[in-house]
Amino acid sequence: MNIFKDLFAWVRDTVGGRSDAVQKTMRDSRRTALYELKKEAYEVGANAVLGFDLDYVELSSAVSMVMLVESGTAVRIEVENR
Repeated sequence: MNIFKDLFAWVRDTVGGRSDAVQKTMRDSRRTALYELKKEAYEVGANAVLGFDLDYVELSSAVSMVMLVESGTAVRIEVENR
């Protein structure tokens, strides 16, 4: 997030409410994380991801910086023919 989004988020935190800019940035971050996880799974030959988890980690308490950490297990699911 850039400095203006941080400033407006701070104002919203002070007076109450939710910052649309921050909400949009977090939503875009989740979409990007999901895309990257699927892409990496495909690159190693997987066709599914199990145990998917998203965590938000605050990097600094002085400045609002949040890191999105994703994890999951890439697997190859095959249908058994009988």
